[in-house]
Amino acid sequence: MNPSTAFGVTLCDELIRCGLREVVLAPGSRSTPLAMAFAGASQQGASQQGAARQGRLRLHVRIDERSASFTALGLAKASRRPVAVLCTSGTAAANFHPAVIEAGESAVPLIVLTADRPPELRGTGANQTIDQIKLYGAAVRWFCEAGTPEARPGMAAYWRSLACQAWARAAGLAGGLPGPVHLNLPLRDPLVPGGDADWPEPLDGRPGGQPWTRFGDRPAPSVLDLPWTERGVLVCGDGDYDPLPLVELAERAGWPVLAEPSSGARRGPHALSAYQYLLATPEFVRAHPPDLIVSAGRPGLSRGQTAFLSRGPARRHVVVAQGPGRWADPQRAATDVTAAVRLTGTPGTEGAWLDAWRRADEAASRAAGAVLAAEEALTEPRLARDLVAALPGGALLWIASSQPVRDIDGGARPRADLHVLASRGASGIDGTASSAIGAALAHDGPAFALIGDLALVHDAAGLALGPREPHPDLCLVVVNNDGGGIFSDLEPAAFPDSFERLFGTPHGTRIDHLAAAFGLPYQRLARPGDLPGALTGGGLRIVEAQTDRTAAAALRARMRAAATEAIRRHTGTIAGHRA
Repeated sequence: MNPSTAFGVTLCDELIRCGLREVVLAPGSRSTPLAMAFAGASQQGASQQGAARQGRLRLHVRIDERSASFTALGLAKASRRPVAVLCTSGTAAANFHPAVIEAGESAVPLIVLTADRPPELRGTGANQTIDQIKLYGAAVRWFCEAGTPEARPGMAAYWRSLACQAWARAAGLAGGLPGPVHLNLPLRDPLVPGGDADWPEPLDGRPGGQPWTRFGDRPAPSVLDLPWTERGVLVCGDGDYDPLPLVELAERAGWPVLAEPSSGARRGPHALSAYQYLLATPEFVRAHPPDLIVSAGRPGLSRGQTAFLSRGPARRHVVVAQGPGRWADPQRAATDVTAAVRLTGTPGTEGAWLDAWRRADEAASRAAGAVLAAEEALTEPRLARDLVAALPGGALLWIASSQPVRDIDGGARPRADLHVLASRGASGIDGTASSAIGAALAHDGPAFALIGDLALVHDAAGLALGPREPHPDLCLVVVNNDGGGIFSDLEPAAFPDSFERLFGTPHGTRIDHLAAAFGLPYQRLARPGDLPGALTGGGLRIVEAQTDRTAAAALRARMRAAATEAIRRHTGTIAGHRA
């Protein structure tokens, strides 16, 4: 066995012992030893080291490195366990960078494996050779240049220890926050099996399939005791944290829950569906200043929400950190940062404070809903609201991080039986379809995605799934407004001479032709009532809703105006009663 092959099968076996179950590969030559080892483990059901595996490793192959890395990100985000992604040397590794950044910001555990030329070929003009040392900078939790494999004693222990350390650091078991780690793997020829069968030491791992190094569970988080106050608010954004204890705390305390769709906290009787309208209405905010705000994740879907957190309306603002050294407070308004919170004192029954938020939320929902109901055409806000309502229980919903997540945040009713995800760490357009496909592959049940046309076109290569690859049960609902719809709601829209070319960016892509190019089932929605029937089916499929960007922006403006007026009337009524 040659050194590169020995390294590949040993590292693969040890990662499987640690718990690796999913690997995404972008093909190339220099990564051959790892690629063949992963393929062998996935096909044979047992590693070449003799530890029983029973087919517990699943391999996914993608022709595009960016698609491969975002597929891995989706798999890891949905499963909440490390996923490995492998590529060859050169620019292939550079194409992983956007997904690595998103994983770093969102605390998604990735094990990034980049094959490389050996040191003697670097800086010589050798083909497909770039500087890959610390290629991803501070975006990764840990970097290691593994060293060129050699046939000498001590290699097996090093390789196995290396795999365990990468797993632990990615999973957050080594005292840090989960996230991506990067192993750069310089490999010499020969890259395929063969060579001297003798090896200077056994390559076997620990008996019974145990990992070489075991890591304990994460230490129990520190807890901050909070004295109960009626006038509290829970604000939850996207992030890698368990929202259920916070939701339960808010329910015990009698606080409203202002939760973004991908926070996991948009559930229960205290979650408000139209809270963004409330936060954007100055009269309501002034009339309802909280004594305490508890925030978690990374809130930031609207300017009203940002202003609410930044103006310091609360006497105390407690931020729940996602992990050591990582908490969201871009407004610099936090008075306390903690890993967990606990309520002390005796919470009262649901009182006037919660009731005021609920009634205002319901008034805003009714007003915005009435504007929607007056529209007979298929509209983006209506599609977002109806999609969330129509999904079967237990479904996964991946939301694009631009306009779709905001449309859902602005009106979808809370549902505890959906698993909602989005790439909100860096909020990029990159890899949206691939991430949704990866999440769907990890989800045990039907999956759906709401994305825009630009996101789909930007990641069209992610639709290229080979006939031997695992295929997801995923319905991609594509809002096609022929460009960047979110910019129509922002300041550049006031400059029509330059807007379309610089921001609207119409592209004219036929989504039906794109689906046909990849052999995917396609359906176009003609009216709002077509949606429930279009969601049925199986496999990877596309449902298109053609909309108008300008009309959508005008509709959202009318919804905001109606909701704001309803909230102002409601707030004035409450003030009158108090007076």
